[in-house]
Amino acid sequence: MTPQRIVRDYLAISGLYTLAASLIWGVNTLFLLEAGLDIFGVFVANAAFTAGMAIFEIPTGVVADTLGRRVSYLLSLAVLFLSTLGYLAVAAGGGDLLLFCLVSVFLGLGFTFYSGAVEAWLVDALQHTGYQDKLDPVFARAAIVSGAAMLIGTTGGGFLGNVTLSLPYLVRSALLALLFIYAFRTMHDIGYQPKALVMREIPNALKTVARGGWQHGWKQRPVRLLMLFTAVQGIFSVWAFYAWQPYILNLLGQPDAVWVAGVIAALVSLAVIAGNTLADRLARFCTRRTTLLLGAAAVQTVALAAVGLSNSFWPALLSFLLSMAAYGVIEPVGRAFLHQLIPSAERATIISFGSMLANVGSIAGQVGLGRLSQTVSIASAYVASGVINGVGLLFPALLRRSALPEDLIVGAAGARSSCAAQGLPAESGIDTDVVPA
Repeated sequence: MTPQRIVRDYLAISGLYTLAASLIWGVNTLFLLEAGLDIFGVFVANAAFTAGMAIFEIPTGVVADTLGRRVSYLLSLAVLFLSTLGYLAVAAGGGDLLLFCLVSVFLGLGFTFYSGAVEAWLVDALQHTGYQDKLDPVFARAAIVSGAAMLIGTTGGGFLGNVTLSLPYLVRSALLALLFIYAFRTMHDIGYQPKALVMREIPNALKTVARGGWQHGWKQRPVRLLMLFTAVQGIFSVWAFYAWQPYILNLLGQPDAVWVAGVIAALVSLAVIAGNTLADRLARFCTRRTTLLLGAAAVQTVALAAVGLSNSFWPALLSFLLSMAAYGVIEPVGRAFLHQLIPSAERATIISFGSMLANVGSIAGQVGLGRLSQTVSIASAYVASGVINGVGLLFPALLRRSALPEDLIVGAAGARSSCAAQGLPAESGIDTDVVPA
């Protein structure tokens, strides 16, 4: 196995996963509304999904750090397959909110088996094979790969949903089954030795790994600040992504135009891809990760508020797309920053712990902003999201004041030359212009 082969496998695995998952992202809110839920009920069900992720992040991190990253990923595919079919069964049975919440919890379980595990597999395998370049371009390319997969998935899901809103869920299940076969054959743990684990050992293993995650994660001030920044992002990000479907379609005057939702979801994917690409380009001129995080988060703050303050389709849509482009910058930069700050032995667990914090923020955000959407308006909730994000700028600002060496994006040779008073990173050796997603 070579670093290039590992990167290709990582891009394929993460991209196909996003393709399958994203088939329902552009129509999920519309599907739940058609099943009989009101807008607050939609976000209660979504919050149950996020609660499942928060509950299972640490236990599934234990699975990844003991039985292996490969086992964790395959479990993710299996659970998502069954839960997606369960969603259809609940809708066919009358769309009871409690049942939707129950299935949503298991959907959350499926995604937690994925979060952290595949990234940990990539980093450990690259280190084992002697990879010397920076991680930022790899994560940026992966984000672009996932963005392109999301572009295809959300567009296809929108057109499939125009036939019937249950069709994207059926196609998603079929793709997950095929991906399970593909991953079973191609993904193997490299640079990490899985450990035997019996059921009676799980509580002690959970304590041991969680203790390591706490010691090397939350108790380390830079990691804690980065996790808190991610948690603030979680407060509004999931809500904002699903709230645009009824909000922008109503501004257009076509609340039932499912195919339009698919097209807009595709534009969202393109905006995220543009942000991912911009993140890599900006890193060539300014090597401080906190500069990128602060700038992108500031743009995101203004754009979210502008979505709510707009009273017509195009200004609201363009503002929302700008906020998604800013997210496209924040996501790969923040992930690479975190990986530079944490040790390999607890990598999956610390990533899962950070995801758990983001999910806790998301639960509060979806319930709170969902209630605000129901009682006042979705527009007011977008303005509130901008205010919340503005407060979150405090965390990358504090990180910047810490003057961490990990804040610098440095090439393999460690060489920097002056540029924009910050430094120009050495080339990574990875062709960032080739970005299959």
